[in-house]
Amino acid sequence: MMPHMLTRSLDRAATIFVLIVAACGVLIPLSNLLLPAGSALQVPTYLVALWGKYVCYAILALSIDLIWGYCGILSLGHGAFFALGGYAMGMYLMRQIGTRGVYGNPILPDFMVFLNYSKLPWYWHGFDMFWFAALMVVFVAGLLAFCFGWLAFRSRVTGVYLSIITQAMTYALLLAFFRNDFGFGGNNGLTDFKDILGFNVQAEGTRAALFALSCLALILAFLICRAVVSSKLGKVLIAIRDAESRTRFLGYRVESYKLFVFTLSACMAGVAGALYVPQVGIINPSEFAPGNSIEAVIWVAVGGRGTLVGAALGAVVVNYAKTFFTSGVLAPYWLFMLGALFVLVTLLLPKGILGTFNSWWDHVSSKTPNADSAAREDGVTEPKMAE
Repeated sequence: MMPHMLTRSLDRAATIFVLIVAACGVLIPLSNLLLPAGSALQVPTYLVALWGKYVCYAILALSIDLIWGYCGILSLGHGAFFALGGYAMGMYLMRQIGTRGVYGNPILPDFMVFLNYSKLPWYWHGFDMFWFAALMVVFVAGLLAFCFGWLAFRSRVTGVYLSIITQAMTYALLLAFFRNDFGFGGNNGLTDFKDILGFNVQAEGTRAALFALSCLALILAFLICRAVVSSKLGKVLIAIRDAESRTRFLGYRVESYKLFVFTLSACMAGVAGALYVPQVGIINPSEFAPGNSIEAVIWVAVGGRGTLVGAALGAVVVNYAKTFFTSGVLAPYWLFMLGALFVLVTLLLPKGILGTFNSWWDHVSSKTPNADSAAREDGVTEPKMAE
């Protein structure tokens, strides 16, 4: 009975999460576009863009929770896949500028003209088409994850050693993208975007549409993760997390399972980065900073590792707190507060916000049995009618 009730509870929580995200994806854009400015219920455009950024972070948190919470792979370099997806979308947006740039070159972006590029690098070709850029968003992040994972998991690198080399990977990409001759704008990155699919990226309607699309992507990412962890594949992933050597002894190809889920997670992170860039308006090498990846892990820990919903919740809560505290007198101390938050959550709420709530709810539910079971435990039975 209890496993059945727990499954029903989890399904109910997942349904509520999807409904809330769907409602936000519909109501917030409509409030921004239809209600007059100054109305109490009207959501300003800047808040639509800000919350859209939070939704993208929630997708990134889901991708990390999928591998860390359910497979035990602690990646401290997942920001690299997020940034690669962002750069792929940024390249498409740069190609849409055309003659409206500072130098008016119809082919070369402004930074290439400034750096005296004679022609467009070969890896920029095709990014003038949206479908190609969308494909590269998933393909580039997935290919890097597949190659990295194949080498790491085949060598049976696990634990803290895997975390360290994921940090090394993202730091190497950070240094590479900082170079002006790498062809991605160097330190300044890619910015000054004009259009996406023919629509002005600064327009209120475009920002509202991007927010709604981000919410739809969050729902799809959550459903994909949910389908994975609820299937037989998910049970194997949990077995790998809890007892990898025993799972391998039972005949499972642990490396293949790890490689699949790691690649899937990287593709999700790439999509999050692609949706992030047009809403923020810039992508530069700072997105590869190892600190960003570590911060994303903190979101998952705060929300609740291995809960999916908690990971998305943690991303929103921590980033809202970051926005609130970095705009006042506490701004210089935000990193210290973030570190303290991680330590306190680890010590006091090791299961995170949602995990702790679920444990408390299960404990309360177990102490409120129905009347019949309570009566049987007390030795009192209902009198039977005479035959």
